[in-house]
Amino acid sequence: MSRPSWDEYFIELAYFVARRSTCTRRQVGAVIVKDKHVLATGYNGAPKGIAHCLDTGCLRDKLGIPSGTRHEICMASHAEQNAIIQAAYHGIAIKGSVIYCTTHPCSICAKMIINAGIKKIFFVEGYPDDLGKKLLDEAGIERVKLSKPELFDR
Repeated sequence: MSRPSWDEYFIELAYFVARRSTCTRRQVGAVIVKDKHVLATGYNGAPKGIAHCLDTGCLRDKLGIPSGTRHEICMASHAEQNAIIQAAYHGIAIKGSVIYCTTHPCSICAKMIINAGIKKIFFVEGYPDDLGKKLLDEAGIERVKLSKPELFDR
C-alpha cells in the first residue's frame, strides 16, 4: 500500500465529501486547507431547512437550463460556497488557504474564492463557465488540475 501525497489525500477527501451532495445533476465536493489541515468542507445542496432536489426534483432540469448557465435558478448552494460559509459560520479564517474541488469553480464561486483570500485551487473536472476561469486568471489565483482519484474513478 502506498501512502497518498497531500494533494491526493485532500482531493480524495473532496470526492468523499461530494457523496453528501443532494444535487441530481452533479455531485461536487470542496475542502479548504491551510498548512496541511482541513479548515472546512462543503458539498452542493439546498440550504438548511429547504427541501432537497433529491426529494423535489431539479428545477433546472424542469426548466431546461443547461449546465454552467443561470446559476441563480437553482435550489442548491455550490460546494465551494458551502465550504466558505461553513468556515465563516464557525469563525474560521481562510485567508491564505487553498481549496480542493472535484469540479472547477463557476463564476459565482470564483468571486467568493477571490474575496475570501483563497490563494490556490486544485480541481479535477472542468465546468462550462468561462467567466469563472477569466476572473481567477485576472485575480492571479493559481489553478492546478489533478487526476481523479482511483478510489472514485468508477
